[in-house]
Amino acid sequence: MYNQTSVTEFLLLGVTDIQELYPILFAIFFTIYFVNITGNGAILMIVILDPRLHSPMYFFLGNLACLDICFSTVTLPKMLENLLSTSKAISFLGCITQLHFFQFLGSTEAMLLPVMAFDRFVAICRPLHYSVIMNHQVCIHMTVAILTMGFFHALLHAVMTSRLSFCGPNHIHHFFCDIKPLLDLACGNTELNLWLLNTVTGTIALTTFFLIFLSYFYIITYLLFKTRSCSMLHKALSTCASHFMVVILFYAPALFIYICPASGSSLDQDRIIAIMYSVITPALNPLIYTLRNKEVRSALNRKVRRWL
Repeated sequence: MYNQTSVTEFLLLGVTDIQELYPILFAIFFTIYFVNITGNGAILMIVILDPRLHSPMYFFLGNLACLDICFSTVTLPKMLENLLSTSKAISFLGCITQLHFFQFLGSTEAMLLPVMAFDRFVAICRPLHYSVIMNHQVCIHMTVAILTMGFFHALLHAVMTSRLSFCGPNHIHHFFCDIKPLLDLACGNTELNLWLLNTVTGTIALTTFFLIFLSYFYIITYLLFKTRSCSMLHKALSTCASHFMVVILFYAPALFIYICPASGSSLDQDRIIAIMYSVITPALNPLIYTLRNKEVRSALNRKVRRWL
């Protein structure tokens, strides 16, 4: 990934230029990161240790928890370090590496969410065939497939960005190395990079969102017209509601960032939206699932009582 550039490092300017806010922001983001690690770590541990949760639904939930931990870890520790340090530098290689893993984990989560929606569709609409369709081998294959696609999608952007020329300035108006802020600093032609961002990333985002919408459309149609049990209807809608909340919190800001034209949004607006889907949403996911899922709450209670 060699490029003709005079820039050997970048300076991450962070979320604000007001230094008086740095201690407050550090406390806020550190708390959010702690909630993320603790909450998602608890879900991951419960899913692994509790035999009652060894089902496809919780297998994918565990994968989502793992992705959320890694997703925030790509950006938040560096952000916290920059809030305490006068040096906000990140090497060129470190910047491209951060970009790669951010895109890898973000696109993988985007592809995992429709898989989780499909799992709910099969469980609710095809319950007699659920164990056959969503067997352990199929779940493993789907997980490997989305990880592979996410990795190569991120590698495409990392390679194409690293091949650009950066001759200064090297100030990134963001709290991490994302594609759009880096393209703003490039000296050469970035039309191909922008096309790849809008076309490839946009296609992944819109396609996965459409598949989620399609799954829930069939679920709601099935529940309304073929199910006469109010308790089953309530339970199914409750389970799907938590998943749909995660989808909206993740996709709405991400689609705005990567689908809207570069000139259509300000740098401050982009940073605020990026905080929503890369920092806040991963921390909210465990709260959404544990508060709305009786099985997870029961498993957590059993483990806590056993430890006490």
